[in-house]
Amino acid sequence: MSRFFRGGDDSSSESSSDEEELYSGSGSEDEQEKKPEVKKAANKFLAGSDDDDSEDESDDENADEESDSSDSDAGQQKKGLSRFLVDQESSESEEEEVEGTTKVKSAKDKRFDELEATVNAIQNGQKINDWGSISNELEKLIRQVAKLQVGNKAPKLFIKCIAELEDFMNETLAKQKVTPKKMNATNARGLNAVKQRIKKNNKDYQDQIDAFRKDSDDFMESDEEVVQKPKPTKLKFSAAAAGEAEAEDDEGFATVGKGGRTLQFTPESILKHLRTIMESRGKKNTDRLEQIKIMEKLLEVAATPYQKIRVLMTLISARFDLGSGTATSMPLEHWKAAESELATLLKTLETEKDHVVLEGVEEWDDDEKAPVIAEGEKYIKIPGSIVSYIERLDDELTRSLQAIDPHTSEYIERLTDEGSLYNIIFQGLLYYEMLQKDASLEVPQESLNRVIQRRLDHVYFKPSQVIKILEENSWKQIPSSLDSSITPRTEANDAGHLINVLCNYLFENSDGIIRARAMLCQIYFLALHDDYYRARDMMLTSHLQENITNFDITSQILYNRTLVQVGLCAFRKGLVYDAQNTLQEICGSGRQKELLAQGVMIQRYSTVTPEQERLEKQRQLPFHMHINLELLECVYLTCSMLLEIPLLAQTGSSPDVKKRVISKTYRRMLEYHERQIFTGPPENTRDHVMQASKALAAGEWKKATTFIHEIKIWELMPNTEEIKTMLAKQIQEEGLRTYLFTYAPFYDTLAVETLSSMFELDTRKVSAVVSKMISHEELAAALDQVTETVIFRKGVELSRLQSLALTLSDKASALIETNERTLEQRTQGSTNAFNRREQRGGQRGGGQRGGRGGPRTGGNTQRQAGGTQFTGGALGAAVRG
Repeated sequence: MSRFFRGGDDSSSESSSDEEELYSGSGSEDEQEKKPEVKKAANKFLAGSDDDDSEDESDDENADEESDSSDSDAGQQKKGLSRFLVDQESSESEEEEVEGTTKVKSAKDKRFDELEATVNAIQNGQKINDWGSISNELEKLIRQVAKLQVGNKAPKLFIKCIAELEDFMNETLAKQKVTPKKMNATNARGLNAVKQRIKKNNKDYQDQIDAFRKDSDDFMESDEEVVQKPKPTKLKFSAAAAGEAEAEDDEGFATVGKGGRTLQFTPESILKHLRTIMESRGKKNTDRLEQIKIMEKLLEVAATPYQKIRVLMTLISARFDLGSGTATSMPLEHWKAAESELATLLKTLETEKDHVVLEGVEEWDDDEKAPVIAEGEKYIKIPGSIVSYIERLDDELTRSLQAIDPHTSEYIERLTDEGSLYNIIFQGLLYYEMLQKDASLEVPQESLNRVIQRRLDHVYFKPSQVIKILEENSWKQIPSSLDSSITPRTEANDAGHLINVLCNYLFENSDGIIRARAMLCQIYFLALHDDYYRARDMMLTSHLQENITNFDITSQILYNRTLVQVGLCAFRKGLVYDAQNTLQEICGSGRQKELLAQGVMIQRYSTVTPEQERLEKQRQLPFHMHINLELLECVYLTCSMLLEIPLLAQTGSSPDVKKRVISKTYRRMLEYHERQIFTGPPENTRDHVMQASKALAAGEWKKATTFIHEIKIWELMPNTEEIKTMLAKQIQEEGLRTYLFTYAPFYDTLAVETLSSMFELDTRKVSAVVSKMISHEELAAALDQVTETVIFRKGVELSRLQSLALTLSDKASALIETNERTLEQRTQGSTNAFNRREQRGGQRGGGQRGGRGGPRTGGNTQRQAGGTQFTGGALGAAVRG
């Protein structure tokens, strides 16, 4: 290896020594295999080193670069003068390849290269009129310039690109107006996107664009180039800084953003920061918490009402983004912060009468200037939706309550936030009422209806005392100068009147689902407060039971809840039959949890997908809105007992009475209980009702009353003692009816006084019960009012043989009807259905033949068992006739 250093000078430069090491290393690796090539390379190296020695020492680096290029050409080219034909770009690329291990590019250089590539892509897109790719590359270009921009000045290459793109876009739009051939959908979307983006982006660089258009050559050749593309420099082992630190302004506060850029929050830059945040919403790798912190600082420096309103609206939306996932609810601290910010927003709008937030208005595009009231206008209109914020806040509270265990103190603490939410809903209602007074604003009626519906959803299931407290607390937060035209302050103490006013307003000003939900809410409230007959009449006149299946699932859940509440109200009124008939649809299905949205039913052979199960869990109601399912089952079974036991006694003593079932669920439970060999003391509600049923059927009405009164669930109902007294009377009356049905065949006459003493009822009540049974033809007897006795008619009851004969005849007629239907289905009503035997006889016996008794068909004519020939019944006679 020493031969490589003969031609070299001891005082060679650092770069020359580096090259010697490089070539010496390459030579040593191939020394054994390719010695001629090593010698040739060595000679070339020596020649290169002589050339280097002839150069001036002051130009060391330039000489090194030239020698490197000449050496690399000499090492790669083997054909004489052909190496001099290599152009400058290829030589530079070869130089970069050779020095790739010793030279690096700064981050700024790489970004500038990316910028050039994006600009070239945009220019190529202009040549082929590909606006889809231009739109994508323009978005990429704007993101790249944000990293290269220093102050308010952008790279001149970028200014040139966007200025020329704007001119090209205007030309394209002008051609589109006069050209009958339309652009395809993809290109049209891209052109529209570029138009919107150029309109917003070019405002920030308008001064530079104007300077470029005034004199493009002078603009591009000026010395004020912000970013230049430096040549690659050699890597030196020195402690070089990775990036330039930009100075921070000591006045006020400053935040360092991505890339080390300083973010300065001033009243003038608020709208720009807001636009940047809004454009980044929904994108990947967006730090939402950092955005919220930035907007909190912007809120502190907001100077005008317009800026404050815009920041508050954007901040509330950003907080809602934290709970956008379907599995998690919004964090508690952010929910409370959003609630306080929404209250601040409503107060600001109440104070600043000339600022209004409306849906569908145009947004103020100029971020440099504050908006002013236009001529002929009275308001500064800001795009937004207050009712959407209210609904989202309400939904997030519901999701939070769904995720908390209802049997903990945390649930109670979280539930206290409902009062502040109700205040927000009430303030939002007052704001929309204020907007609706001015007809020029054209406030949609739907917004007001949605707010009223939310207010109604929070009060319809509550007792009057709780509603009164909510209303009083809400009016305390409102200045005395404000009042509501829908629900005046003077009428806030009457909960029933409040519900009636809200529902009537929605009846008159809405339709569809909101109107149906308002009617169901009012029916629920009336049933909850024991106004049964009015609730029943409203339910029947609404005809919702006919088309409730066409509504959404949440409305169907509300319908089921209302139906159950009406049934419970009928039970409290002592209307056992109405209560059982109303609750039958819900309780008879065995799916009370699912139908009332109070739990997910996990069935053994269900085919529910995970997506359906997730949606079902989202529809669940918070625990404080639940209807007690154990109480519901107890009411349903008790009503079924009072109806089914007398019916069983009637069908048992009179077999001619057609059997009917009122509650299949109750019958199954009763049959299961009767099959038990050993029956212990009752442990739950169901056991109490079953043993009471057994006692009532045996005539032991006092024992049945004791079992029913021992059920502890009655304590959950208001006026517990009155309900127990009502149940005792019902059991006495049904016990009397059961006794008469069971033992009527064994009596000729029975004194009313005896029945009165047996069941501890007034003689008038006994006479009324007996008269009702006689009039309904349930009892074959007569009431002698003179002697006050019940005279039973004998001979009306059938004997055992007669009962069995009637049963046999019923089964036979049913069998004949079944056979006729089956025959008609198989023959499709053809006229030859009954001539098959005649056809077979003619084929076998040579046709018909005369004889005693008239004509007979040929063949084998067997008779059916019992000597009765089947003739097809009425259908066969009609066919033969």
